[in-house]
Amino acid sequence: MNPPTMFLRRDVADVRPWAETCGQIRPMLEEKDGGAAEVHHLEITDAKLHYHQVTDEIYYVLDGQGRMRLDEEEIELHKDVVVYVPRGVKHKAWGDLKVLVVCIPRGVLNDVHELE
Repeated sequence: MNPPTMFLRRDVADVRPWAETCGQIRPMLEEKDGGAAEVHHLEITDAKLHYHQVTDEIYYVLDGQGRMRLDEEEIELHKDVVVYVPRGVKHKAWGDLKVLVVCIPRGVLNDVHELE
C-alpha cells in the first residue's frame, strides 16, 4: 500500500499580504509547509537591493512591467518573463509588477541580506 499523497492548495485571495524587502508578499507555500521550495506572490514597486547566501530564486512575471538590477546589469521585465537569480547575486526590481517567486531551498525569509 502507498501512503496517502499530501498536497496543499492556497488561493492568493485568502493570504493576507505584508511588507518585506521586495514589496507586498503573500507566502503561498511557506517554509513551515515542509516543501522543497517556497512560493511567494509579490507586488513590487520599489524593492530594496539585497542578496541571498543560500537561496536561488526564480521570478515569473504574472503582470505589469518594470526593471530589475542583477549585480551591475539591468534588464526589462514584463508579463511572462522568467528570471533566474542565483544565490549571491545582488538584485532588486522596480516598476508595477506582480510576480511569482520560487525560492530554493526553503527558508528564504531567513536569508535576506539588505544592502540599502
